[in-house]
Amino acid sequence: MKQVFYLSLVFFVFTTFSSAQNKSGFGFKGGVNYNANGDYFESIGATAQQPERSVGYHFGIFGKIGHKIFVKPELVYTSTKSDYDSDSFKMQKLDAPLLAGIRFFEFLNVFAGPSFQYILDTEFEGVDIKEIENDFTVGLNFGVGVSFNRVGIDLRYERGFSENEAIFIDTNSDLNVSKIDTRPDQLILSISLLL
Repeated sequence: MKQVFYLSLVFFVFTTFSSAQNKSGFGFKGGVNYNANGDYFESIGATAQQPERSVGYHFGIFGKIGHKIFVKPELVYTSTKSDYDSDSFKMQKLDAPLLAGIRFFEFLNVFAGPSFQYILDTEFEGVDIKEIENDFTVGLNFGVGVSFNRVGIDLRYERGFSENEAIFIDTNSDLNVSKIDTRPDQLILSISLLL
């Protein structure tokens, strides 16, 4: 019986203090990413190196249109890092997710949509970057969120749709050409504030 009482109390608290971010408006968001890019090939014909996941960060702005069913465009600066043996690949990009979602129980929502990405800068330790196949790419975001008053928290997964390789040339030898798949593969945890 106590469990039913506690569950009812928790449900009441969530529904009482969670309605403000369920209206239309705009705000700020930020958080951390748990990221890995694709395979790294140190030279043509070499075995692929799998990345180790690393923590990055993001911050930006968002708009929200709708109540129970909503559209949420965002513009976010994202910094990611992937570790390959002793080297790190770092990337800064602008993400513009265009999400559509539905709200349940006044405080819970699920969402999905495309994410348009523009790569601003890349860096790979000890190697000069020759070119990136495409500066502009498209990925997919989907996730779940909760809202408490004006504060929202969401957890989403992001994955790039198509391969996008960065080409590197070893500064000691023009014959040693390396490549890395720059597609994001990440979990994103965000906190947002609706103004």
